[in-house]
Amino acid sequence: MADVMVMKEIEETADRLGIDLASLDLDAIRLPPGEDFGIASDDEDLRQGDNVELDTGFGNIIIVDNLPVVPREKFEKLEGVIRKIYSQIGLIKDNGLWMPIDPETNKTSGYCFIEFNTPLEAELAREKTNGYKLDRSHIFAVNMFDEFDTFMKVPDEWAPPESKPYTSGENLQQWLTDEKARDQFVIRAGSDTEVLWNDARHLKPEPVYKRAFWTESFVQWSPLGTYLATVHRQGSAVWGGASTFNRLMRYAHPQVKLIDFSPGERYLVTYSSHEPSNPRDANMVVINIFDVRTGKVMRDFKGSADEFSVGGTGGVTGVSWPVFRWAGGKEDKYFARIGKNVISVYETETFSLIDKKSLKIENVVDFSWSPTDPILSIFVPELGDHPARVSLMQIPSKDELRQKNLFSVSDCKMYWQSNGDYLAVKVDRYTKTKKSTYTGFELFRIRERDIPIEVFELENKNDKIISFAWEPKGHRFAVIHGDNPRPDISFYSMRSANNTDKVKKLTTLKGKQANALFWSPAGRYIILAGLKGLNGQLEFYNVDELETMATAEHFMATDIEWDPTGRYVATAVTSVHEMENGFNIWSFNGKLLYRILKDHFFQFLWRPRPASFLSPEKEEEIAKNLKKYSKKYEAEDQDVSLLLSEQDREKRRMLKDEWEKWLNEWKRLHEEEKLERQKLRDGEVSDEEEEYEAKEVEVEEILDVTEEVISFEEPASFLSPEKEEEIAKNLKKYSKKYEAEDQDVSLLLSEQDREKRRMLKDEWEKWLNEWKRLHKEEKLERQKLRDGEVSDEEEEYEAKEVEVEEILDVTEEVISFEE
Repeated sequence: MADVMVMKEIEETADRLGIDLASLDLDAIRLPPGEDFGIASDDEDLRQGDNVELDTGFGNIIIVDNLPVVPREKFEKLEGVIRKIYSQIGLIKDNGLWMPIDPETNKTSGYCFIEFNTPLEAELAREKTNGYKLDRSHIFAVNMFDEFDTFMKVPDEWAPPESKPYTSGENLQQWLTDEKARDQFVIRAGSDTEVLWNDARHLKPEPVYKRAFWTESFVQWSPLGTYLATVHRQGSAVWGGASTFNRLMRYAHPQVKLIDFSPGERYLVTYSSHEPSNPRDANMVVINIFDVRTGKVMRDFKGSADEFSVGGTGGVTGVSWPVFRWAGGKEDKYFARIGKNVISVYETETFSLIDKKSLKIENVVDFSWSPTDPILSIFVPELGDHPARVSLMQIPSKDELRQKNLFSVSDCKMYWQSNGDYLAVKVDRYTKTKKSTYTGFELFRIRERDIPIEVFELENKNDKIISFAWEPKGHRFAVIHGDNPRPDISFYSMRSANNTDKVKKLTTLKGKQANALFWSPAGRYIILAGLKGLNGQLEFYNVDELETMATAEHFMATDIEWDPTGRYVATAVTSVHEMENGFNIWSFNGKLLYRILKDHFFQFLWRPRPASFLSPEKEEEIAKNLKKYSKKYEAEDQDVSLLLSEQDREKRRMLKDEWEKWLNEWKRLHEEEKLERQKLRDGEVSDEEEEYEAKEVEVEEILDVTEEVISFEEPASFLSPEKEEEIAKNLKKYSKKYEAEDQDVSLLLSEQDREKRRMLKDEWEKWLNEWKRLHKEEKLERQKLRDGEVSDEEEEYEAKEVEVEEILDVTEEVISFEE
């Protein structure tokens, strides 16, 4: 936090630096993020520890030194040159360029002050123009105004820093020594973030640490589980420990949006995006790379979002994330990012480009690191007469290890196996007519001599590939292929019985409700999951035995995560859905252990574990003597089982006590009512009678009586016999009137029937038009998915005509067959 200065000190400092305070617009000056000038904050983090030291002062002003010294006549010309250079970088405020003039010589002093609209633009201006050559004798030296003030306070004589006494830090790996060999996980629900043990033996989680408003957006474990990172407006922070979770370090980065750790946890990458001054310009991106332990910025990258939006998966504001991808291994030696026609590879010793230049690769669109070695796999699509290609490149030598040319390529995706032993390249190719595509695989065997490549296709190469996944630490892979909602799932092995370099098919599961694959981190077991539209269908499958262990369902599940040991798996319903939020914990073989419901559930993350420190030989020895070690754990399991049995017995005892209490109360009430029953029976005690006969007697009660005389004779006609005879003779005359009335009624019924049919026809046409409109909209979507290809008019299809019967009315009539 900056010291509070009185106005007199400010004026003296400005005079010493040659700054005219009257020309500065103080209202437009923006304070650096986190600056409060001594006013206490309500933020708990700011009260609890040392604050992050941020730059203080006028962060949007730079000082440009080593300018030409010119007389007043050339002042405007020099100012125009400077303004032209810096206006391309950012927006210079009105009267924001000030070039002092020496009153004695009436010439410029050789430096100027430039005030930008934002501190970010000022930082970018310093980065891009420091060392800029105006001519041979004038090379710009650019500094921030804040830094210049700091330089002026540096004492002339050096004084050694005070040595601080050593204080031992907390053991950040203590959680790995849990006697019960449990794993931790973190959840976010509402405003609370909570770390818990997965206590599967007791069928419930055990709380470790809970805090409200711990983060402002999300939390993230480091790759080895040492740190838990939180995100705030001022920047990011990391926390650690088994149960205390003290803050270990802060990383100042205002408005940070995304973070990413290096595989060995040595570095933290933070990302933010800022709206430009000109709405027509792209967002400005700031990326910092921090040393995790010291909090020092090792390298920063600034520029427009367009510079960071090539290749990769979508992030925010069109920028691919992660922008920088780390080479495999714990050394954290190399990281790279893709640009237009280049791949820039940096090394962390100096945080500069290898050989001080990027790899120039025309039309490159994607790359991927091996998880264990500094090997790049690079994909370049077709360009003119040049075919598409996938190549492997060794870093830092930049030697090409292997290359494969590909033809008629529509799309390409690369999948590395976790040990870096294999690389699968999924290639979507156009058919000869280029109206459709089919899929094949190029399989690279990285560890074998000359890296042989096998071309692999499914039995039906026209099957759509829904999902692909390698077995971790293994040699098998699984593919979901076919049409939804019941595609097939096939399993293959890179090893064969006679050790030939051929892919071996293990089995195909027909018609499964699955669209995602989740291998256990230990291999062997896999979950065939139906997410999204399939509403959380789960099948636990043993690939060694090729058999299903269990089928289950977690309705509306959105996330599935194995614990790092492969013993347990969590399924979760996050706040994407409004109902059923929470998570389930399952055993590896599909047994539901416990279920926790949480409103507004956002995140579930297992705490990662570092790789085992045991050698493969030691692990093999332990596996051979597993029975010897298992006795201890079997005894513990038995103790837990006895404890659970005791808890179950205690629960049953409580239920029995509650039942007996209720029974005794009922007996007491029965005895109290005994005298009442005796009175009702005229003093006769009949509760103990054994022989009795129960009869049900119906009693009829007459409520009302009404007498009415009913005549069974037909009433006599008022007409005389002569009149009746006359009417009978002229019956046709009278019947015309009634026939006309009957005809009117018949016409009315016919009109009603026609109206009903017309309404049904209108409703049918309305539905048909709506269907045609939806079909037209979907046609455009299908055309987009086929890269603009119109395939609705293809002739190769099978059409079936289906007759639909429509029942307009149903009338039930009982027909008697008796005379």
